[in-house]
Amino acid sequence: MFKTPQEFADAAKALIPTVNMSKNGYEIRTQVLEMAKDHVWTDYHSKLGAVGMKIEKQGDEVVTSVEYPTIPGTEHILEAAEQFYAFVNGVSSKK
Repeated sequence: MFKTPQEFADAAKALIPTVNMSKNGYEIRTQVLEMAKDHVWTDYHSKLGAVGMKIEKQGDEVVTSVEYPTIPGTEHILEAAEQFYAFVNGVSSKK
């Protein structure tokens, strides 16, 4: 076994994984992109819950029109990610 407490401590230290709390740039950008995606889709779903419907009579016909929000694409997500990243960096991104 171990002859001294220091030998035990050294052996135990080798078994404990080291944790690095700082993230590299790729991890940060990935996390910001994920936050932007979640934000854009949450916004879309909240707008989807308030779908605009209009019913009107045009002559002898009743016309129903439904307005759905635009489905966000990659460009919407990247735009939101750029705004989040600019905020994190302390840069104003007002357009």
